Amino acid sequence: MFKKKINKLFYNSPIWIQNVCISCYGYYRKNRRFGGVFSEYVAVFLQNEKKTAEAWKDYQTQELRKLLVHAFETVPYYKELYTKHGFTIEDFKNFELSQLPKLPYLEKEALRKFGENKLLSLHKKPGGFYSSSGSTGTPTKIYFSKYFHQIWSAAYEVRIRKWAGIDKTMNRGMIGGRKIGEDSSAKAPFYRFNAAEKQTYFSAYHISLDTVDDYVAGFVKNKVEYLVGYAMSIYYLADFIVQKKIEVPKQKAVITSSEKLTSEMRTVIEKAFQCKVYDSYSGVEACGLISENSFGELIFSQDTGIMEVVDAHGNEVLTGENGEVIATGLLNFDQPLIRYRIGDCVTMAKEQKSKSNVQMPIVKEISGRTEDTITTLDGRKMVRFHSIFTDIEHLKQGQIIQNSLSEFELNCVVHPSFSKESENEMRTRLKKQIGEQVQIKFNYLDTIPLMANGKFRAVISKIEQ
Repeated sequence: MFKKKINKLFYNSPIWIQNVCISCYGYYRKNRRFGGVFSEYVAVFLQNEKKTAEAWKDYQTQELRKLLVHAFETVPYYKELYTKHGFTIEDFKNFELSQLPKLPYLEKEALRKFGENKLLSLHKKPGGFYSSSGSTGTPTKIYFSKYFHQIWSAAYEVRIRKWAGIDKTMNRGMIGGRKIGEDSSAKAPFYRFNAAEKQTYFSAYHISLDTVDDYVAGFVKNKVEYLVGYAMSIYYLADFIVQKKIEVPKQKAVITSSEKLTSEMRTVIEKAFQCKVYDSYSGVEACGLISENSFGELIFSQDTGIMEVVDAHGNEVLTGENGEVIATGLLNFDQPLIRYRIGDCVTMAKEQKSKSNVQMPIVKEISGRTEDTITTLDGRKMVRFHSIFTDIEHLKQGQIIQNSLSEFELNCVVHPSFSKESENEMRTRLKKQIGEQVQIKFNYLDTIPLMANGKFRAVISKIEQ
């Protein structure tokens, strides 16, 4: 309730006050991410790029052993799970990479259930929780200590920004999941400015042919040099820019994430912003990073995690084949994610020799981050609806289906204690995001049907895009 009051006060404040508040928070975030061990780990990640394949094997083996011993000794969930499966501390002190498939999976449901208690290390450093995007169901909560956040930020700086020819000191634009207004009726400008980080935050919920001029005005006013954010939202913005033949300040790079980037999307974005697009993949779980280099290769960073790519039977696929990602993060010792079924699929490249001479695995395609786009009555296009389901009590899984511009269904899997108040809260959130005129029907199911490929889709639209 207190959080709602604060949000309402913020949204009802003049825009200049909102910008001041955002900048104050930006100052905190900047120090949290870029202070402490950040610079030290930038140097570490740069040095690691010189490792040979054999050196990487030794490195991952040692890091995995440290992680497993730590998890067994300090994380109640793993202590109980691994003991049940017959593992001892001595097994983990001498563990080999080839033995990893012998460990049980960490399922999303277990992370949701135990992520805030039994999956935390008894020796965890001070920090807080961040919610995932929920692209494969109800959001999960990931624990970020300040220390881990600085290490992860260093990985992002070296493997994403540096590979794209930019750095954290430049003016950036961002399109993400945070809202700039309390509901869908927010008026221009559809961006806010974080002076502490020189960040212009553009709304992902108001992109349309009628609003695109205001978005471009934000690029000009705040001298944006590069753009990051949701692939689909950036694509729709770029498409409207091209349609209206608007001139946008030439960007140094566009970095996409969170959804599958197609060749058509890449072409349109590069045309609108007159620069190269760099795709990336990680997720708030932060248990592995895939990023694009200047040669257009998607590289998996082996110092961020161990990536297994397996078939339906849990066997490792051959290069050139598609498989499910099983991720083991090597950086977060506060909430270790070991053999985590993150819910995405990739195809490994047949040719594993990089033009950049970096000896890390090359991914041909990231195929698991597909989510339909919702089109509203007023012509806005948007993706990412995880906030509808975040912190809803006794909700296990949620799915949004758009049947027409004004008709929606919410499929829900709930615990017996789920209340009418929680249903009303989801209805209110969805209407605030897409408009008050829509009709919403709730369906309560034992399970939500999977797609033909066995994956769960959080948003489905049955109308013509």
